[in-house]
Amino acid sequence: MKDVLDFSYEARPVRVVFRPGAAVSATPDEVGRLGLRRVLVVCGTRGADTARAVADALGPVCVGVHDRARMHVPVEVADVAVQAARAAGADGCVAVGGGSSIGLGKAIALRTGLPLIAVPSTYSGSEMTPVWGLTEHGVKRTGRDPRVLPRSVVYDPELTLSLPVPLSVTSGVNAIAHAVEALYAPDTSPLIALMAEEGVRAMARAIPELAGEPTSPGARGRALYGAWLCGSCLGATTMGLHHKLCHVLGGTFGLPHAETHTVVLPYALAHNAPAAPDAVAAVARALDASDAPTALRELAGRLGAPRSLAELGLGEADLATAAAQTAGEAYANPRPITADGVLALLRAAYEGAPPPTAAAH
Repeated sequence: MKDVLDFSYEARPVRVVFRPGAAVSATPDEVGRLGLRRVLVVCGTRGADTARAVADALGPVCVGVHDRARMHVPVEVADVAVQAARAAGADGCVAVGGGSSIGLGKAIALRTGLPLIAVPSTYSGSEMTPVWGLTEHGVKRTGRDPRVLPRSVVYDPELTLSLPVPLSVTSGVNAIAHAVEALYAPDTSPLIALMAEEGVRAMARAIPELAGEPTSPGARGRALYGAWLCGSCLGATTMGLHHKLCHVLGGTFGLPHAETHTVVLPYALAHNAPAAPDAVAAVARALDASDAPTALRELAGRLGAPRSLAELGLGEADLATAAAQTAGEAYANPRPITADGVLALLRAAYEGAPPPTAAAH
């Protein structure tokens, strides 16, 4: 981390409500606080029942449920959702579900300026960021815009009780990735470093707990707390190689979002380790481990998460294309980006080989 006396930090104007049962009990109050009278509820097919329960709690204020959210937010899906919001005369949007649902809500907010309320049911962390993403012609574009930052976020641990253990694990590691990259981001700060380390620690402890006892409200609540911290880090800093690479693998090759983050993270951290020793040390402290990349890989693998890009369906012939596309973009990263370096990282992740240890650098 750079000199602690040389940083800037901008607080994000997000109201957070965190309690069991809040999805139904608190969301109507949050809609009322914003003075909204006609809100569209957005979700995916998997979480439609939960979204409809929220819609029922909203009563006549809800003007419809749009259940067409899809992973990586294809631009044509966003177009349909924007049309639905306009046709309904919506003055606000409530996104219920994981990153795909919240991403679609952000697309509506970006195009219409409508205020967004997020009710997350996974640990993606998207709800705490002004980052939007759209996929068009096989390329995922991302950007930052204050219009897409939710005005309120309603965290309800009960919503995550039915989240399958495999997805809970990968969604949790996805959250950890946000905090890891925040630790070596060029715009990090002492406050973000504290939040990031605590977020990694909380999530890394919660994932094994909920894997062993999926219906434990305590474990689910601690995981959601970790997701909140990690997502806040993502919202306040600039993404590096790990996130850019995952966007390419998801947007261009259609790999599943959380699983891709889970596989790539140990290798991305190992790749950046020589240029970010303080960040690696912070992650190791949070994991109570001597080597952070190895500990991350073992944590995910021990809980049954995929360990290779080959398992996720990436073809070996796609590695060079993915490396070239990732290296061809301009973004901040502690270690210079080269096509050869990214290709070596990708090949190790494709094979699922143990990442290099800190001592090997």
